[in-house]
Amino acid sequence: MAKQVLTLNQISLKGLERLPRDSYEIASEFSHPDAILLRSHKLQAQDIADSVLAIGRAGAGVNNIPVAECSQRGIPVFNSPGANANAVKELVAAGLLLGSRGIVEGIQYVDTLSAMADKTEMNKTLEVQKKQFKGSELEGKTLGVVGLGAIGSMVAEMALTMGMDVVGYDPALSVEAAWRLSSQVRKADTLSALFGRCDFITLHLPVLDSTRGLINAELLSSTREGTCLLNFARQEIVDEEALVQALDGDKLRKYIADFPSPALIGRDNVILMPHIGASTDEAEDNCAIMAANQLKDFLENGNIRNSVNFPNLSLERVSGCRLSVTNENVPKILGSVLSILADENINVIDMLNKSRNDIAYNLIDVVGHTSDEVLDKMRALEGVVNVRMIGDCA
Repeated sequence: MAKQVLTLNQISLKGLERLPRDSYEIASEFSHPDAILLRSHKLQAQDIADSVLAIGRAGAGVNNIPVAECSQRGIPVFNSPGANANAVKELVAAGLLLGSRGIVEGIQYVDTLSAMADKTEMNKTLEVQKKQFKGSELEGKTLGVVGLGAIGSMVAEMALTMGMDVVGYDPALSVEAAWRLSSQVRKADTLSALFGRCDFITLHLPVLDSTRGLINAELLSSTREGTCLLNFARQEIVDEEALVQALDGDKLRKYIADFPSPALIGRDNVILMPHIGASTDEAEDNCAIMAANQLKDFLENGNIRNSVNFPNLSLERVSGCRLSVTNENVPKILGSVLSILADENINVIDMLNKSRNDIAYNLIDVVGHTSDEVLDKMRALEGVVNVRMIGDCA
């Protein structure tokens, strides 16, 4: 029976092609879908049908998905980290150039000359006026990168190739991210130390309780005068009231962001873009392909990669019937599950178990068919969230 995937946004065709039509039905309306695939659609908990096994986000941020409720129901939420990294990196490059040269102001000035028909007169005027748009070069300037994940590390590498000095800060830097980071990136011990030594600062952090309003008045007071702050991460990371005070007091020379706000629109020292960081054909394709691949592997094999609420877990599929068991991360539950299988003379040939915060997830390969009665016994165990038999095990 074909699996049903509910799409709540326009999803790239290249991503949808990863879900073969002989095995999947894809539509924008299903009453009992097996999975949900979306981009920026604001998903409410009550809109997630009981049949939903997983949710895939074609993008990095998941603040439009009720992740906590999904965890309680045993629904893994997948995202696509790094799939749009190059698109954002290139827009940060544009932001750095816009923040160092009078490009926007120069373009706006030229538009005022539309009534000037004499080319010679125009050239003379431009020669006199262009000095007001003079800027400075990026080479030799210091860029602070806050957050050195998929995007931040690419931005750091790009800045190095442009001749900038790069200082990075990321207290949660993973081993994988550290390996891909250039040794030329100097490490700042604290955020205030980074803010006090950089000409440009770019933010690449997710929205968490620990990062919401992280860029506050105290931190902005430590900036070097004339600093340009770029935010292509999330609007909520920056305390807007503190930002306005820093701009009014010339503590910040310029703020460049991908998140328009009424309090910031129209200011001479602010450049705002309409949230276009990942708005490229390539990024949309990459995000959709990654999200679709992850959903497919989970639905068909139970494997998890790039989930924001479940542990990464992948077990090679060789033979036998596969069970997936999600449970509260407390002792003895897995032992009870295995005892049920043993009592039914069902032999386990391979298994893998991992946990993340309050959730434990298990893949168990067994010989032969596992009846609905056995599955129901597992579901009845205290602490078990859900049990699934994957594939045709008859």
